Amino acid sequence: MSCAADTHCITCSDEGLPMRVVAARDDGLALCADEAGAELDVMVDLVGPVTPGDGLLVHAGVALARIA
Repeated sequence: MSCAADTHCITCSDEGLPMRVVAARDDGLALCADEAGAELDVMVDLVGPVTPGDGLLVHAGVALARIA
């Protein structure tokens, strides 16, 4: 039996959420929106420069990967 959940972070029980960049900023953050339109400031340092419309996989306010 594995202790890791397939869809949630084993450490914090959060899940990665697909989000779209609404606005990029110069301070390492971007305003992003989920599929329902809820907005969140996201740290994008790990994925590099982003532009509005980019898709990101976000976990705990941090963009972990680019998605289509």
